[in-house]
Amino acid sequence: MQSERARSYPFIPAQPLLNIVGGEGDYLITDDGRRILDGAGGAIVNNIGYGRPEIAEAAAASLTGTGYTLPTFATETRLRLIERVTQHWLPDGMTRCMFVTGGSESVDTAVRVARQYQVACGRTSKWKVLGRSTSYHGSTLAALSVGNHDRRRSGMEPMLMDLPKVDLVDADLVIKTIEAEDPDTVSALIMEPVVGAAGAAIVVPDDYWPTLRSYCTDNNIVLIADEVMTGFGRTGTNFGVDHWNVTPDLLVSGKGLGGGYVPIGGLFATDAFVEPLAGQQIMYFTFSGSDVTCAVADKVLQIMQDEHLVERCAEMGERFASMLDERLTDHPHVADIRGMGLMRGIELVRDRSTGASFDGALTPLVVAAALERDTWIYPAGSAGVPDGLLFGPSFAIAESDLERLADVALESIDTAVERFGQL
Repeated sequence: MQSERARSYPFIPAQPLLNIVGGEGDYLITDDGRRILDGAGGAIVNNIGYGRPEIAEAAAASLTGTGYTLPTFATETRLRLIERVTQHWLPDGMTRCMFVTGGSESVDTAVRVARQYQVACGRTSKWKVLGRSTSYHGSTLAALSVGNHDRRRSGMEPMLMDLPKVDLVDADLVIKTIEAEDPDTVSALIMEPVVGAAGAAIVVPDDYWPTLRSYCTDNNIVLIADEVMTGFGRTGTNFGVDHWNVTPDLLVSGKGLGGGYVPIGGLFATDAFVEPLAGQQIMYFTFSGSDVTCAVADKVLQIMQDEHLVERCAEMGERFASMLDERLTDHPHVADIRGMGLMRGIELVRDRSTGASFDGALTPLVVAAALERDTWIYPAGSAGVPDGLLFGPSFAIAESDLERLADVALESIDTAVERFGQL
């Protein structure tokens, strides 16, 4: 890819960050021969590594079929993926599957389905979908409305639903907010098991999910787990909610389901949840669950099972956490190091002793400094966490590359702070 040609790529004229021509393992290869260590799996997507030939073979085999098939028709590849997901991956009791083309669509569908469910049950006053004070659930208007990522909502506010937000880590405060709103008006509660893009891998207390699972059951509120980032192994278990032995009413996924090879997301539910919806139609997207995306997703999940990559993610995640702690625990601009599995985050501050903020100015400097060192780190943060970094490499990453990633993080933070002082 010639750099001059690549200038036409950004919708808003700018120089692309990188011109990628290939990938191998945890490395991206640029048009000028650089090998970029992808420490974030792109956007916390890549989980089995780049350049897997068996993925290409699965895709090619699926493309010899009918081509486009209406999402309401069953096909062999769709059925195989449903069987694999329900038999080997989903939390106990989740048996119903609907595939879409990404995480935002998964969330958007879940918001609509929660409302359809309440109406089907005769609870027509229930319409509000409450999200958390620091959260991101996607870029559709519905997903932006239930999330609270101020930078990504900016300018869109008149077009968004004005929905309450609940406390990030205190389940009792969440309940107080719902009670103040009146539970009879609340359709659903949507939460990420680990807060990703908005919060740089915030982990909740152990009683948070079980307490809210019980409360939602008692008050006929649909509990939606947003597992777009955390799902399919990222936190070292099949799904993030598995850490607390909780089964939500609806679970949404994206990213890791296709391993970065195809755009696919999923909406999953229990039989009990879908029973009142019998006879209704849940409107699909035109390219939901295409044969090629289902075939590739099935192969991605098979690879993770055959190579025990979820277990490896848990093990390597602990090692990486130790590497980050060793280098950054006492760093004057690091407020916290956190996460689960190979979803790890760093919260950055101007002054650790006072909590003074860089107001979002440091993160892009760190990302730029890392790219100068041929390493990609994902920028994270919103109003609750103004500056954050998110790590999410493949589950097959070499330990030596994790060491390099931790070294680059330290060097890039120091370089960014120095450059910030020169602005």
